[in-house]
Amino acid sequence: MTADPNPQLPGLPSSPLSAKLQPADSPNPDLRSSAMELWLHRITVVMFVFVCAGAGMLLVILPWMPQWTDNHLLTLYPALRPIIADGFVRGLCSGLGVLDIWIGFWEAIHYREGHRPLK
Repeated sequence: MTADPNPQLPGLPSSPLSAKLQPADSPNPDLRSSAMELWLHRITVVMFVFVCAGAGMLLVILPWMPQWTDNHLLTLYPALRPIIADGFVRGLCSGLGVLDIWIGFWEAIHYREGHRPLK
């Protein structure tokens, strides 16, 4: 009687292709955890894009509104009001907002499924 040199262990797939075809409720916890990591990575990227877009829009629009200089925080420091009201500072904040929007959409466009976050 000869023993099989490559015995098939129970619960393990027979080939890499069958490992990809296993259902999500498979008994193999490695496949479920990698699927969960993939979805967590997708959700993280979507949240990053939304936060970048939201903060960017806020930084683009808010410096040109009256609330930018007429707020409660500047009543404590009246010397800051002319600096904050300066067109250069407003343009700088709007430029940072455009950069923030660009970074968020760049991340969304260049997203790849195979890319895993560093641990």
